[in-house]
Amino acid sequence: MDHKPRVLFFSTGDSSRSQMAEGFLREFAGDDVIPVSTAVRSPDRSPLAVEVMKEVGVDISHQQAEDVRQTLKEHFSYVISLCDSRKERFPIWPFTRKLFRWSLIDPAVAEGSAEQQREVYRRVRDEISRRVTEFINDTLPQLSVGPPIMQTA
Repeated sequence: MDHKPRVLFFSTGDSSRSQMAEGFLREFAGDDVIPVSTAVRSPDRSPLAVEVMKEVGVDISHQQAEDVRQTLKEHFSYVISLCDSRKERFPIWPFTRKLFRWSLIDPAVAEGSAEQQREVYRRVRDEISRRVTEFINDTLPQLSVGPPIMQTA
């Protein structure tokens, strides 16, 4: 029986970053992995996260982040923490040895006009797409994928 790797994306803010990462992993790897997302402050994601993901053809509107307390009771093959290392602390995940730390700004705290906030979400989305692609190609080479999905000009 094949073992599908379970990958947890963890965010310290709302679940926008973790759910974008979950959406990309599901899009790129299909049924070969089990992606899960969670967040400390809120399992909710911003409507802007849903919007900018739809721009690149990935629908995360039906995803639901798990409660962080529940994920602490589960085993994951990999835990990927998405935190801004300048402003947030990376947590220690006690039940995995394969912990990745991706320092990404929290787009939920972006200020400015609606369009300026949208641009921050797009930059974070594109960085997550790039990192998920690298994660698959470097860590799960049997699932190798092409270039990351990025917004086109």
